[in-house]
Amino acid sequence: MSEFARRRTIMVDTQVRPSDVTKFPIIDAMLTIPRETFVPRALQEAAYAGENLAIAKGRTLLDPRTLAKVLEAVNIQPTDLVLDVACGLGYSSAVAAHLAEAVIALDDNSELCAEAENALSAAGADNVAVVEGTLCEGAPKHGPYDVILIQGGVEMVPDAFKDQLKDGGRIAAIFMDGRLGTVRVGLKTDGVLSWRFAFNGDAPVIDGFAKSPDFAL
Repeated sequence: MSEFARRRTIMVDTQVRPSDVTKFPIIDAMLTIPRETFVPRALQEAAYAGENLAIAKGRTLLDPRTLAKVLEAVNIQPTDLVLDVACGLGYSSAVAAHLAEAVIALDDNSELCAEAENALSAAGADNVAVVEGTLCEGAPKHGPYDVILIQGGVEMVPDAFKDQLKDGGRIAAIFMDGRLGTVRVGLKTDGVLSWRFAFNGDAPVIDGFAKSPDFAL
């Protein structure tokens, strides 16, 4: 067993399984997919740490526990089409692709998109399409989606995302209030999106997902 494979096993045994993640496809994906190939070379030694990693300006690789619990909460099915927003170098897309029929990996950074394509190809994630576009607009051309994932913190979710979600579809986001965050899952029923608390988590707020100063609930 290679050193990175050993670290993957430790990551799953110490960060994922103890966090009430029980779905075998999630565990299998996180045991299989080489997380170290989805971070900048300088961060490879930290790839399996139990913390968020800043992998580029404005891009975060969520800690393994948070990503696994998000995937458990949205319950991706083998027939689902998934939109992965702010995919960065594509690790979350690769894991989601292990569970779904197909994944649209969206980022607005052309360099990250190119690197993500290479990393996903090397990992054999051939059911992922990397798309460059404005994050807060989603990817309407490829939708509607069964599941939307947002790889970073938000203060609000643009209406465009609700419009791109199928009825019965789920969306997961880390809502930040100052330094405190909660992961919530939205379910679209009869055109209405209702949110429920899933667990506590945090991540830096992505550009374009902050409330405007005059925003009011």
